[in-house]
Amino acid sequence: MSEKVGGRGEQPDYQSYLLRLWRVDEGENHVQASLESIHSGERRGFANLEAMLDFLRRQMAAQSDRSSDEGQGRG
Repeated sequence: MSEKVGGRGEQPDYQSYLLRLWRVDEGENHVQASLESIHSGERRGFANLEAMLDFLRRQMAAQSDRSSDEGQGRG
């Protein structure tokens, strides 16, 4: 059975964000970012790209844990 990608809540291992990036301190190579969840509308800001990537890694790990827990309940 295939699942559509792009619908809200239709695929449990799918997340979608609107990414915004902007440069701060023109003389330096420093970038800030924000992510807005397409599903919930929640927006999070990040002081740098590393912080944003850490957040995304945690989100995907938590999503993977939830999927594993749901899979164990099926028989």
